Amino acid sequence: MISIPYGRQEIDQVDIDSVVAVLRSDFLTQGPVVPTFEKAIADYCGIEHAVAVNSATSALHIACLALGVGKGDEVWTTPITFVASANCALYCGATIDFVDIDAHTYNMSVDRLSEKLAAAEKIGKLPKVVIPVHLCGQPCDMVKISALSKQYNFKIIEDASHAIGGEYNNKKIGCCEFSDATIFSFHPVKIITTGEGGMIVTNNAEITAQLTRLRTHGIVKADFDDESAGLWGYQQISLGYNYRMTDLQAALGCSQIQRIDSFIERRNDLARRYSAELDSSKLILPVVKNGKSAWHLYVIQTKENKQRRRLFIELRNRGILANVHYIPVYKQPYYQELGFTLDYCYNAEMYYSGCLSIPMFYDLTDEEQAYVIQTINEFAGSL
Repeated sequence: MISIPYGRQEIDQVDIDSVVAVLRSDFLTQGPVVPTFEKAIADYCGIEHAVAVNSATSALHIACLALGVGKGDEVWTTPITFVASANCALYCGATIDFVDIDAHTYNMSVDRLSEKLAAAEKIGKLPKVVIPVHLCGQPCDMVKISALSKQYNFKIIEDASHAIGGEYNNKKIGCCEFSDATIFSFHPVKIITTGEGGMIVTNNAEITAQLTRLRTHGIVKADFDDESAGLWGYQQISLGYNYRMTDLQAALGCSQIQRIDSFIERRNDLARRYSAELDSSKLILPVVKNGKSAWHLYVIQTKENKQRRRLFIELRNRGILANVHYIPVYKQPYYQELGFTLDYCYNAEMYYSGCLSIPMFYDLTDEEQAYVIQTINEFAGSL
């Protein structure tokens, strides 16, 4: 039976050889390949600093800590994202809140953010950090979000877990022109993969120093000239975590980043074909604003939840493994216990009622895509 996933990594012999080379080296964990990968990402994004970690969740966590998020602080993000975008604030003891999405781009709505900030200022509850999410790889309106950050004095962490290779203002997502830091994910279904892994990029040297300590138990090497510490000395100067990336992972990343432009080009080709050939009279198709999407996901919407459920089952029955990205975070049982209502954000509710991610990955063949399109259009024609 045909089996087409919604996403899949692309691994070639060069990737395999890169990992094998590390297996045969003296370093499997922390060695020379991690900083090489960090430099490759920094150069690609046009950024000064990059700090590799073991997941994008870890990256979000220590990025919040490096920006001073703690007990009593407010962090805002979008409800249409993976739970890690919100959990990171709770890890720091902060309070999380959600800004509704734009009905067309599915990213954080600048209008809703502006309204929420004005209301929060009146009661003295402005956020310390806002985390816009470049959902599906499409850039948020960072120019306007940055302008609001200057007006209301909050920091910005871009959650670009879906978006390495995307662009806004003719610059790569991750250049941090409009933010304090940007997060990438290298999970297998993302644009490039390290198996598991994440990266924080920033132009701020002080933030970088904090991130580097936080990912390694809060430890720094002692000054070589400090005789009291000995030549082997190290010092834990803060509480930190074991969030380090290994050389094995970084080797795969170094190989994958060499092909990222071809990955992005293919994903854009696939998206153009979907947009041209899917039945837009019966389905809501994604639109791109504010730049170039990395197209991690291609999300269609049916008109209502019952139609989405029927289509999901039909696709599964025909070997097409569609998925839902995402259930609004505030609907999760844990967040319900925090006091959020089931209908907290109107546009997020409307999006969730019909959203469905269809196959989007580098080696999706033209024949497989044609089969996906035919199957969906046959369903749409029956509505």
